[in-house]
Amino acid sequence: MNLQQAADKLYEAEKKCCQIDMISAENPGMTIDDAYQIQLINVKRKLSEGEKLIGMKIGLTSKAMQKLLNVDVPDYGHLTDRMLVLEGETCHANQLIQPKVEGEVAFCLKETLKGPGLTTADVYAATDYVVPALEIVDSRIKNWKFKLADTIADNGSSARLVVGSRMTPIHEVDMRLTGMNFEKNGELLSSGTTAEVWGNPAAAVAWLANQLSVYGIELKKNSIVLAGALTAATPVVSGDFVTASFQGMGSVEVKFD
Repeated sequence: MNLQQAADKLYEAEKKCCQIDMISAENPGMTIDDAYQIQLINVKRKLSEGEKLIGMKIGLTSKAMQKLLNVDVPDYGHLTDRMLVLEGETCHANQLIQPKVEGEVAFCLKETLKGPGLTTADVYAATDYVVPALEIVDSRIKNWKFKLADTIADNGSSARLVVGSRMTPIHEVDMRLTGMNFEKNGELLSSGTTAEVWGNPAAAVAWLANQLSVYGIELKKNSIVLAGALTAATPVVSGDFVTASFQGMGSVEVKFD
């Protein structure tokens, strides 16, 4: 398949806020490795245009999200400074296509993590603090109907992120049992615990670092890692207000205009 052509289609869809057909439907032989190569083409393009890499996101780690998208393995994507919405700022819904929001734990690293062979203990040792976070996902593929390879090529369907301001040392948080309430417009939509993310979100971060080593990529010191959604994502439109509150970690919120 033509990886550059597929990357161009996804890039233009994001720039023009329009949906396209599944890349995998046009390329029946498309592999997971092809999909990550497409993702990297567009990441390198964005960096060449002046965006800065600030971290990585892990997707499809919870049973809820895997069921929602009919997949059984995680994926990952890259986060740049253009995607960051500061707490207190609004997120512009008109810059997105079909956005959804999910609550996650963000790991802020004080040391570089480079696989393979990393464990949960290595993640704890490399983490400075954890914070509540919201990831705003937005597929460029029509109607959120895609295969795993499509969302991988589409940078894990990532679009924006909001990181909370309360920084908690990781050893002060029970990463297996921390609860989260997820609300939209003041209504409780769902509740979950960090155990939904591989039993411990730090295990997902270790998985990511080990997977990235295949492409010679490392999780760099001072970067952010979104460890994956605790509950299913909720669709949002202009005027919506979303909050994720974590036991012992504070909350994070975002409003859409």
